[in-house]
Amino acid sequence: MGDSQFLTLRSEDKSDLTIYFDNRPIPAFRGETIISALLREQSYLSFSEFDGAPRAGFCLMGACQDCSIWTQTGERLRACRSLVEEHQKLLSRAPLYGLSS
Repeated sequence: MGDSQFLTLRSEDKSDLTIYFDNRPIPAFRGETIISALLREQSYLSFSEFDGAPRAGFCLMGACQDCSIWTQTGERLRACRSLVEEHQKLLSRAPLYGLSS
């Protein structure tokens, strides 16, 4: 968990469920947003379409859309406004970029 900007303020040590981001398992807690689960484990959500630089969200309230991620079916989500779901499969780029499996 290391240098994360997000910390879990719970008495339990283990997560409730697992989501998958670019096919990597990510531990998560019921009721938390996707952005908090992802940024607790890694430093990015997606990559800039202009220069490929990693992106991690900006406003954290759904206005800027910098936290956009995709489901394997191509649905675009705002990670700061969407809650985790058991076995959710998410991608840093739209499936047309070839990251879905």
